[in-house]
Amino acid sequence: MDSKRSAPVGRPRGFDADEALEKAMTVFWQNGYEGASLPALTSAMGISRTSMYAAFGNKEDLFRKALIRYADGPASYGVEAVAEPTAQRVATVFLHGAVRSATLPGYPTGCLSLRAALIGGEDAQAIRNLLAAWRDETRALLTKRFRRAVNEHDLPAKTDPALLARYVMTIGNGVAVQAAGGAKRADLRLIVDAVLQNWPPALARVPKKHLA
Repeated sequence: MDSKRSAPVGRPRGFDADEALEKAMTVFWQNGYEGASLPALTSAMGISRTSMYAAFGNKEDLFRKALIRYADGPASYGVEAVAEPTAQRVATVFLHGAVRSATLPGYPTGCLSLRAALIGGEDAQAIRNLLAAWRDETRALLTKRFRRAVNEHDLPAKTDPALLARYVMTIGNGVAVQAAGGAKRADLRLIVDAVLQNWPPALARVPKKHLA
């Protein structure tokens, strides 16, 4: 028998794939998609490029997996928010979740989605499209939840659910940008609380013809 033949299929990789993906997520979060080089990714993950390709695919595949991890972890506040019993609680959980996610100890400040999407050439267009679709999905969830709130008379009848969802997401994005710029969690919480004191916002009841 040839003792030098390759190891049988199914042999353990020799590294923790879950931990490696967590490290990759952090690198993308810190540097954006294009700014995260393969050497930086593999170094942080503690694996070779060959092992990365074998376990996660190419860089784009790795980013897609990292985004799922981000959505299920630090950014899970969106799904948690729409399960709340009132529209005001939806907005409260969403915006305070945005503050928490953007200022997590041990992680980069701001939002992975915004960092990865704002800068990039044509090679990153597929990633920008992916992130835009992900944000659109979140906005659709909020819109659906606010429409239900209107039907349940939890929001004024003239409320525009889609506009209200965009308003809440705009505040959340602003929180992420401010956090990335060095704003402290306590200050961002105060800002969010000030926003929530005027609920529902009058903007949500502006006729669409005035928004053209």
